[in-house]
Amino acid sequence: MTKEIKWTVDQSHSEISFKVRHLMIASVKGSFKVFDANIFTTGKDFTTAEINLWIDVSSITTGDQKRDDHLKSSEFFDLERHKQITFTSSTIAKKGADGIHELWGELMMIGVTKNVKLEVEFGGIIKDPWGNERAGFTLTGKINRSDWGLNWNATIETGGMMVGEEVSIACEVELIHAITPKSSEGFEPIKHQEVTF
Repeated sequence: MTKEIKWTVDQSHSEISFKVRHLMIASVKGSFKVFDANIFTTGKDFTTAEINLWIDVSSITTGDQKRDDHLKSSEFFDLERHKQITFTSSTIAKKGADGIHELWGELMMIGVTKNVKLEVEFGGIIKDPWGNERAGFTLTGKINRSDWGLNWNATIETGGMMVGEEVSIACEVELIHAITPKSSEGFEPIKHQEVTF
């Protein structure tokens, strides 16, 4: 019988970032520095993955303290009342001809939950020098922030809006399956061994 495997997020090699248009001519990038997830798969078949992710809203950073404080205010994420953003997976489709999978799930921000789709590229699986198995993924997607009630904006002189409605999401995720540690002597990385995705 295939056993269930628990994966943990390697915080030092993972990132959740976003990008939004500013003044209609450029983009502002940001990220969340504190997040974690419970992830379970049946064997190493990642199409069976059950994902529960949570993000600490207070860890948002865009490289400008005033902008970060504004994003934490009641005009955006309302940190005082909503401490976390969460994502719970529902389905993961088999990869298409381009090698990309579709990950569907429920994204909750400021108390509003919407179904979203993310595209997932599987980077592979290896065994690290300490005997742990690691899997890597790149996730991308786009959402409309107003769907969650993130409506703040301002009109600029040319008639456009200061902040774009569409938000691009980009995540680099490295997962660890901790197994019995052993010496790194004679270590040989293995890729895509007994893995389904």
